Amino acid sequence: MDTINAIITGIGAYAPEDILTNEDISRMVDTNDEWITTRVGIKERRVLGKGLGLSYMAVRAVNQLFEKTKTNAEEVDALICATTTPDYHFPSAASMIAHQSGCKNAFTFDLHSACAGFLSGLETGANFIRSGRYKKVVVVAGDKMTSITDYTDRTTCPLFGDACGAVLLEATHEDLGIIDTIMRTDGTGVEHLNMKGGGSAYPASHETVDKHMHYVYQDGQYVFKHAVTYMADVSIEVVKRNNLEKEDIDWIVPHQANLRIIDAVARRLGVKDKVMINIQKYGNTSAGTIPLCLWEYEDRLKKGDNLILTAFGAGFTWGAIYLKWAYDGKKA
Repeated sequence: MDTINAIITGIGAYAPEDILTNEDISRMVDTNDEWITTRVGIKERRVLGKGLGLSYMAVRAVNQLFEKTKTNAEEVDALICATTTPDYHFPSAASMIAHQSGCKNAFTFDLHSACAGFLSGLETGANFIRSGRYKKVVVVAGDKMTSITDYTDRTTCPLFGDACGAVLLEATHEDLGIIDTIMRTDGTGVEHLNMKGGGSAYPASHETVDKHMHYVYQDGQYVFKHAVTYMADVSIEVVKRNNLEKEDIDWIVPHQANLRIIDAVARRLGVKDKVMINIQKYGNTSAGTIPLCLWEYEDRLKKGDNLILTAFGAGFTWGAIYLKWAYDGKKA
């Protein structure tokens, strides 16, 4: 029997119109444009309005995806949502997205892998396709990070923005698609990157609100060091495992957390001129960063291009995917 591979056949995305600039941030906390740009490479980020949740962005990304790929929503077999900021604890964001985008026959669920969420969702969706039981799988990934950002904390508030991306996975017998994946977890990272308030350990209370426990906490230097090491190591591992040389790599698609992390990973891989970057416009949108990059660079991609996707997030959870792109240019 011919091997079934899972390919991305289209991509959609949505970023809110409202922009929060470094100048805006500097009016909230003691910082400035030069400090933010030098340390993290971000100039602005998008902000979704109050009263709107992750599903608002996700539905728009999915609808754009369906329009571009001429997909009948009722033919979608599964919809996976990777997010840290669902509209509610329950029901799942995926169930809401499927309903609002017309995927009435889809099996749906959420994945919670923070900034590595798109990789987790992509590998999970690819395995559904490889099983032969699912023909069309949507992976939607993104976050409303501004909803869990403390705008009195000068170390974290410049980092995050809101956006969402969605891809369609389908089957092929060609040597294309998700070729190899390595995912790793190190639970010792819990204390260095988290949001403890609102879960079953620390339900919402006056105390948790007063202690700012419903916002992202990050030990910046510790996270930076581990992100650089782990993302580079796992990317090199997947490259070597597939007998690729640096000349064979067409694009590195790294999680957009910090421009210095991106540059350090690119230097380790020796491919500094082949890196997708848009952090300057959107900031860190958590699970949304990689699909947002693919969406922006879609018209520069060619069938057969070798892409290395890599991400690092809370947990710690990190990984890399070797992806062979399946089509030429941008789908209208």
